[in-house]
Amino acid sequence: MRTDLYQGHDYYLLDELLTEEHKLIRETAREWVKKEVSPIIEEAAEKCVFPRHLLPGLGEIGAFGPYIPAEYGGPGLDQISYGIIMQELERCDSGLRSTASVQSSLVMYPIWRYGTEEQKQKYLPKLATGEMMGCFGLTEPDHGSNPGGMTTNFKEDGDDVILNGAKMWISNAPFADIAVVWAKNEAGRIQGIVVERGMEGFSTPTMHGKWSLRASDTGELIFDNVRVPKANILPGRDGLGAPLSCLDSARYGIAWGAIGAALDCYDTALRYSKERTQFDRPIGQFQLQQKKLAEMITEITKAQVLTFRLGQLRDEGKATSAQISMAKRNNVDMALTVARDARQMLGGMGITGEYPIMRHMMNLESVVTYEGTHDIHLLITGLDVTGLNAFV
Repeated sequence: MRTDLYQGHDYYLLDELLTEEHKLIRETAREWVKKEVSPIIEEAAEKCVFPRHLLPGLGEIGAFGPYIPAEYGGPGLDQISYGIIMQELERCDSGLRSTASVQSSLVMYPIWRYGTEEQKQKYLPKLATGEMMGCFGLTEPDHGSNPGGMTTNFKEDGDDVILNGAKMWISNAPFADIAVVWAKNEAGRIQGIVVERGMEGFSTPTMHGKWSLRASDTGELIFDNVRVPKANILPGRDGLGAPLSCLDSARYGIAWGAIGAALDCYDTALRYSKERTQFDRPIGQFQLQQKKLAEMITEITKAQVLTFRLGQLRDEGKATSAQISMAKRNNVDMALTVARDARQMLGGMGITGEYPIMRHMMNLESVVTYEGTHDIHLLITGLDVTGLNAFV
């Protein structure tokens, strides 16, 4: 088992902008990750198994719906706290953060924002503890970057609706108790609906063959004439803007999380550069290795400043979707570059499970694609600054 020696890096002293509560939240999450996850994560990734026994612990550290009010079982924390927790989780593994951010932003968030009081009381307290787990069904086999083209639909039948269709690339699907599914009603409007495991015609086959996010469960959602009570429809908002608002919350968490993966790669490379000797001196003494390290910490620091400010804007209710897109795209791209440079610094050892870098690199290849690809987010920024739509 690899000992987790990570301590953290804060080149611009951003900790001085954090409250004592923020620091306590970070320390609690970091200690839990080091004790419970770091010792087993390499084996879990190698075996392509999600360690489900970690779910209660994620609930205990507030990783499920950190910003959900206490009246619904959540910790009632601010957006920076949410980001800090996601960063500590992804510092260990992107799949671990995916599990938590799906639960928080893609399951709990829409129920909290768009659900009825009865739905909130029924689902949110159990989701907050991990007693109940959820997933989010938007992407389809033929509709990824164009979710508005979805074909999953439902038709009214008395007090129920009949749901048909399929969703693909769904984190948490194989073990989720509920799925927040986005489908078109008979008028062609997109609505959210809560589908519960055990409903006849609802299945969640596991997807196999992944070389990325191997310590995370990914599956499909299949709906074959599934009868769902109308009471399970989220009435607060319809249209494509509803699921996209959930993705805003998740992308915000990714922006923080990707920094965590980058920090772990940088931390590993920095330590290795001081321990590994060639030509009778540590490789960290060579100019080209220092160049890599200097560029890594520079880009990490820029991402930290960008994301901290975004957290402030989220707490003030001022953050735009385009600003969130910029942070998601920039930070994941940054983390991939850091991971690749760190891998080179470790040479052959960089591809082994003795170090976390190759696992981070493979995970980030998924993160750069899901919840809006690198190119799609670039076009969102382009639309925002020019006012000209390149999507049509």
